[in-house]
Amino acid sequence: MKQIETRVVINASPEQVWATLTDFQAYPDWNPFIVKLKGKPAVGTTLEAHLKLGNKAPQVFKPEVLVAQVGSEFRWRGKLFVRGLFDGEHYFKLRPLKDGQTELTQGERFSGLLSGPIMRMIHAETVQGFELMNRALRERSEAGVVAKKR
Repeated sequence: MKQIETRVVINASPEQVWATLTDFQAYPDWNPFIVKLKGKPAVGTTLEAHLKLGNKAPQVFKPEVLVAQVGSEFRWRGKLFVRGLFDGEHYFKLRPLKDGQTELTQGERFSGLLSGPIMRMIHAETVQGFELMNRALRERSEAGVVAKKR
C-alpha cells in the first residue's frame, strides 16, 4: 500500500475549517486541486470529484463517502475503472489545537494492482495538489469566508 500525507496548521476552529471543507459548491472559487465536488458529506453517498493534477485536464472520480464526522474527519474511497486495479482512500482529519487553531491532515492510501506504477507517475503532482489545496483551505478558513446557502 502506498500513502501520501500532508499537514497544515490553520488559524481557525475545526468547525470553521469543516464548514469550508464541506461547502462543495464553493470549490471552484478557491480549490486548485479538487476543482469541483458534487454530492453531500454523508456516509454512503457517492460524490463526483474533479481532480486537477499539474497542467492536466481534471479527472473525474466517483468516490463513496466512508466517514463524515462533523469537525473531525471526512473520508472517501474511489477507484479507477474497477475495484482492485487502483483504489484510493482519501481523508481529511481535523485536530483542535491551542488558541482555536486546527491541524488539518490530508492524505490518501493507494492500493491495487496498478498502484505502484501509477504512483510513480503521479506522486509528485499529487503531493503538490494536496499542498496547494491545504494552503487554499487555510487562507479561506482564516479569512472567515462563511458558507452561503445556495
